[in-house]
Amino acid sequence: MSELLLSDKNAVIYGGGGAIGGAIARVFAREGARVFIAGRTQAKLDAVADEIAATGGKVETAQVDVLDQQAVEKHAEAVAATAGSIDIAVNAVSVMHDQGTFLADLSLEEFMRPVDGFLRTLFITSKAVARHMGGDRPGVILTLSEPGSKLAVGGILGHSVSAAGKEAFSRVLAAELAPRNIRVIGIRPHAVVDAPAAGSYTSDLFEPMAAGAGQSVQEFLEGGMAQGTLLKRLPTLTEVAETAAFLASDRAGVMTGTIANLSAGALVD
Repeated sequence: MSELLLSDKNAVIYGGGGAIGGAIARVFAREGARVFIAGRTQAKLDAVADEIAATGGKVETAQVDVLDQQAVEKHAEAVAATAGSIDIAVNAVSVMHDQGTFLADLSLEEFMRPVDGFLRTLFITSKAVARHMGGDRPGVILTLSEPGSKLAVGGILGHSVSAAGKEAFSRVLAAELAPRNIRVIGIRPHAVVDAPAAGSYTSDLFEPMAAGAGQSVQEFLEGGMAQGTLLKRLPTLTEVAETAAFLASDRAGVMTGTIANLSAGALVD
């Protein structure tokens, strides 16, 4: 029997009730981690936790607003006190935003919503967990971005700036935390093809563009978006989650300050 990737690891997943966060939580638990999932909606957290518990995994939930710095710090302190350490943290928080509106019709509020929302949650969660990481037990912080970080495509100003900001945040934070034995790695999936069916907010995000093309969201993803990649397909939740587990494991122990490109070749670094 092969050794589990994350045995004896304590992992906090923010946005753990969502499509990507839930998928990562399930794989982490399968690989031996004790998983602490946090998010705004208790029912979604409970659904993920029930699945994990049913397979014998170790999981705890907490209803936490990741925009509330005091609440996030209090939760991280409780996790560290309960588990003894925080070894892995994943920010899979979603922020609904605009895609498809050009500058002339884009309001300042719409532009700033993803920039402020995503980066604020990254700052708050990273600061909260970093103080409980590193030293004798290697720490890992995983972040999520999008191909918009590098694409020159009209109509995604706020989205693109926020994605680029997330990658810059991850890179610079890696430099700061490396001396404390903490790795920071970004994951850049494209639109995840089975995320809408799993309840992701991307169903609502892509609906206007899909409707404009006379397609369902699934047709929009599997058609136009997938055809813009080298592999002519989009990543799945399982592929994102399995990659996250490897990156969080000691087998990827020399990786930090970089971006794992899971865009199926939408961008070739």
